[in-house]
Amino acid sequence: MSKLPRVSGQECIKALTKIGFEEKRQQGSHIVLRRNDPFAQLVVPDHKELDRGTLRAIIRQADLSVEEFNQLL
Repeated sequence: MSKLPRVSGQECIKALTKIGFEEKRQQGSHIVLRRNDPFAQLVVPDHKELDRGTLRAIIRQADLSVEEFNQLL
């Protein structure tokens, strides 16, 4: 099992845009990303460092493994 990286919200968004996610809207410090095929919508907080549990949930909702997410960074 690969180690979960320490990333900011912007770094996470940059990695997710590589697999088809687009920024749809923002409310405060939370940015909503959406992918149409296959459909997925997730929220990424725009913080300096994402909490481990939050990042793990984002990776799971994007239907990725930790290894696949690390390759996108």
